[in-house]
Amino acid sequence: MVDDELLRTGDTEAPAGSTTSAGTESPAGTEASEGTELPAGTENPVDTDAAATDEAQPKTPVLGDVLLAIEELWPESLAEQWDAVGPVVGRPSADVRKIMFAVDPTADVITEAIEWGADLLLTHHPLLLKPVNSVATSSFKGDAVHRLIENGCALVTVHTNGDSAVGGVSDVLADALGLQDVRPLSPADNGLPEEGIGRVGELAEARTLGEFAEQVFSILPAVAGGVKVAGDRNGIIRSVAVCGGAGDSLFDQVRMSRADVYVTADLRHHPASEAREGTVDGRPYLIDVSHFGSEWLWLTPASAALDNVLTDQGYTVEVKVSMTNTDPWDFVLTPG
Repeated sequence: MVDDELLRTGDTEAPAGSTTSAGTESPAGTEASEGTELPAGTENPVDTDAAATDEAQPKTPVLGDVLLAIEELWPESLAEQWDAVGPVVGRPSADVRKIMFAVDPTADVITEAIEWGADLLLTHHPLLLKPVNSVATSSFKGDAVHRLIENGCALVTVHTNGDSAVGGVSDVLADALGLQDVRPLSPADNGLPEEGIGRVGELAEARTLGEFAEQVFSILPAVAGGVKVAGDRNGIIRSVAVCGGAGDSLFDQVRMSRADVYVTADLRHHPASEAREGTVDGRPYLIDVSHFGSEWLWLTPASAALDNVLTDQGYTVEVKVSMTNTDPWDFVLTPG
């Protein structure tokens, strides 16, 4: 990234007899003060250099500029009705030089952002999904709001709009698994044909469920819960449905897609059990992964996308993905 350093022009020597600053004489009858026309054919080198400097100098966006870029990539119209996306704290007129991306706005993530000097923390999960009556520092959420404001760090949420958009969470997961002919699992009501929650596509080559589960495990960050699989380890699969984050509300769409296997997170006992009871020839098989892990993959391409949009608009920012693992589990016990 280019450091946000002001470029300065050097002093320019004035041609003999011309004026470039107050107190210098100009030729008889010639005025060189601001707003006065110079003799025909005479150029003002100071004005030329200043214009060149303005063009070369990197621009720092304000939060309002960044919000417009975020809307371009992940429109709020794609968010689910129950969701809470967009700015949480921050003044639209505040300069933004450093942007950190994270899955969750936890206390550790906020500390990481503040210590790095972030002007904006963009998280996938909302801090204030449900209404609150107080932001007193006696609660985690209240303390988070105070710390962000006191340290000049804005907070913006890109949640289900980031799930649904092209290049969103499930698109990244599908791409990491090498799926082809990808399409939405549940198309968006207010979006393009390729936008919506979840994705379904085809593997380039058929493989066993066990082999595919190993591939899923290999692309995700290491977490205590690992990867859980339901189905015949030697069953052959080709069609794959995915949904980053909690996806057990989409079983009807998964069955309609005729996918051989469904990869998602937070599969609860009853929905998963009923899905298995209602399978045809044992399909779709189920692969349950970490909620955090399934969405963490999106952070790097998302940060690059926002950086590219801002760069195209002439702005210079520094972006970084949080290194804090916000999966809530620390260890797991298994038989044997």
